[in-house]
Amino acid sequence: MRKIDLTEYVRSDPHPLSAAERDALAQTLDLSMQPVIGEDATYHLTPGSTVGAVEIDNLSVLIRPKIPIPQLLSLACYAMSKFTPQREIFDFPHEYSLPDVLALALASAADRAFSRGLLHGYRTEEEALHTVRGRVRFNEQIRRRFGLPIPVEVRYDEFTDDVLENRLVKVAARRLARMRLRSQETRRALSRTAATLDNVSLVEFPPGAVPEVRFDRLNEHYREVVALSRLVLRHTAFESGRGAVRASGFLMDMNVVFQEFVTVALREALGLSERVFLEKSIRTLDEEGRVRLRPDLTWWQGGRCLFVGDVKYKKIEVQHAPNADLYQLLAYVTALDLPGGMLVYAKGEEDPVVHNVRNSGKRLEVAALDLCGALDDVLRRVADLAQSVRRLRNEALQLRQAA
Repeated sequence: MRKIDLTEYVRSDPHPLSAAERDALAQTLDLSMQPVIGEDATYHLTPGSTVGAVEIDNLSVLIRPKIPIPQLLSLACYAMSKFTPQREIFDFPHEYSLPDVLALALASAADRAFSRGLLHGYRTEEEALHTVRGRVRFNEQIRRRFGLPIPVEVRYDEFTDDVLENRLVKVAARRLARMRLRSQETRRALSRTAATLDNVSLVEFPPGAVPEVRFDRLNEHYREVVALSRLVLRHTAFESGRGAVRASGFLMDMNVVFQEFVTVALREALGLSERVFLEKSIRTLDEEGRVRLRPDLTWWQGGRCLFVGDVKYKKIEVQHAPNADLYQLLAYVTALDLPGGMLVYAKGEEDPVVHNVRNSGKRLEVAALDLCGALDDVLRRVADLAQSVRRLRNEALQLRQAA
């Protein structure tokens, strides 16, 4: 199999591509392709914000994130499950790909969870049996059997290992195993996990509806492996066929990961619920309701918005935020009648910048969130950011009360 290794937002060396491969990559990835002058079917490839791995027939393409893979997976786990993993669980050789690292982490977490015994629980079953078990469903017996004594429609609770937690782990291990992982160690580890769950049903979960798990003292030891499994299921459902070419893979959009992480981390730092601190709230700019707005962050109280913000995964200097982003934020604060709003970028340690808009009294604040270091360090920076969010909210509340 041919292999192409790329890095997020970095222009590659020339790579030959067939017409089918070129078209499949163009339709599958956030990727720009520039033909090499003087050569046929050869291109410079520049990935966008999507990282991970994709396979197209006999071509395997890996896209590495700019931030370390352990850091990316820590952010994604927190965003999806509010789970703070130890950095060591992703501590594998640097040359391992994102799917390989995640597969090894999943298998290791499964080993730790299973070492205390495979989780069991009660599941309600409804069946037609030749003996009575549990409770007879008399209404169904009459409706379906017309008074015949057998089989008997019954409902009973079964103590089984075929529970949601184990189902999530099994299907996650299977999806990763279907990829052409580059490490033999990874494939062996996933096989071991699958063998342990041999009696568990294989249930597919759509990426947009991966179920959450409630934890208590009985299943707390599964928290790590469930968080990793949910992350896998969120990003590995990608598979498509285009003509004679099939494509499948594990892909993560850094724009989505960063936005979801900032939203969840700010909500936790502020101690707010999802109902109060919304993600992707839909508003309109004009009174006629024809121009729709969808800010990333809004804070509501008593039916009124008191804070608005937008999250951008862009490597920029805060002093040079793109005009389009500032215009977008200005539309938000104008439509919501707020004194100011905030843009949050993924960047380093620059001080926040404030733009006071002429003749409007509006203030646009630009902040940068450094993603380097351990997750606990990033969460401390989010806590500092939360203080600025709270300040903007308090200013808006005071103006509303004074009006």
